[in-house]
Amino acid sequence: MTLSQLKYVITVAEEKSMNEAAKKLFISQPSLSAAIKEIEDEVGITVFHRSNKGVVVTQEGEEFIGYARQVVEQYALMETKYITKQGVKKKFGVSTQHYTFAVNAFIELVKQFGMDEFEFAIRETKTHEIIEDVKNFKSEIGILYLNDFNQKVLTKLFAEYGLEFQPILDCHIYVYIWKGHPLAGKEEIALEELEDYPCLAFEQGNNNSFYFAEEVLSTYRYKQLIRATDRATLLNLMVGLHGYTLCSGIICEELNGTDYCAVRLKSDEVMTIGYLARKGVTISALGQKYIAELEKYKDKAL
Repeated sequence: MTLSQLKYVITVAEEKSMNEAAKKLFISQPSLSAAIKEIEDEVGITVFHRSNKGVVVTQEGEEFIGYARQVVEQYALMETKYITKQGVKKKFGVSTQHYTFAVNAFIELVKQFGMDEFEFAIRETKTHEIIEDVKNFKSEIGILYLNDFNQKVLTKLFAEYGLEFQPILDCHIYVYIWKGHPLAGKEEIALEELEDYPCLAFEQGNNNSFYFAEEVLSTYRYKQLIRATDRATLLNLMVGLHGYTLCSGIICEELNGTDYCAVRLKSDEVMTIGYLARKGVTISALGQKYIAELEKYKDKAL
C-alpha cells in the first residue's frame, strides 16, 4: 500500500462519493475505484460499501481510516519539518463527558505547554462519540465513567475498538443544584425528595441507551426529566426550573462560579472516572501531563 492510496481512502471517506473524491484528487473515477479495490484486496477488508447513493464507510473501514489518517498526518509533519523546513504545531485532543474538572485540567495543560508549538482541542460530547473519537485518533484521551451498571457493556465495546480504560478516581453520587434551590441547605438528599423537580440529563443522540447515559442511575423512573445538549443550558434550567443533575461532587468554582453546590445523594452507588486511550499506543508527553492534572482531583473526590 502507498501513501497515495491512503490519501485516496481518506478523501473518499470525507466526500462520501467516488465521483466527488476523484474530482478533488484530479484523477479519473475508474482509476480511483481501482486503487480503492486494490488496497481493500491487500488489507483483506471492505473499507466502503458502495451503492447508487454513494459510499458508506464500514465498521472495519472506520478503524483502517483512523490509522490511515495518523500515517498521513505523521508524514506531513516529517515533510514540513525536514523538507519544506516550515514550522508545524503538534496536535493534542481530549474528548470528555461534561466534567468541569476535566476542563480545568485542560486549562492547566495549555498554560504549561503554551500554544506557540501546540494546537489543542477539547470536545465535551456524547459518550459514544468520546469512544469513537479515541478509536479514530480524533482525540488521544477520552474521559468518562464506569459503574456496576454500564461497566460490562462499555468494557466489551472498548475491547472491540482496541481501547483501554484506566481508572483515575472513585466518587460517590451528588446532586448538583443552584444554591437558591429549596434543598440546597441539606446535608443529604434522597431521590424521593427530588420528585417535584426536573432531573436534567445530557442528550446522547442516536446512542441514547441507558448504558451510554452520562448520569448514573439512568434506569430510575424519574417523574420529571429534561434532556439538553450543553452545560450552559443545564445551568440555566437549574436556576429557572429548580432542576438538578447527578454528578461526581467535584466542583470548580473558578469556572462555573459560586452560584451552584453539590449535595450528597442518599445512595451507595459509586462511579469510577477514568481515561480511555488506544491499546498499545504510547501516550504523548501532553497526554501524560493531562492525566497527571486529572489525578490531582483524587483528593477532592468525596
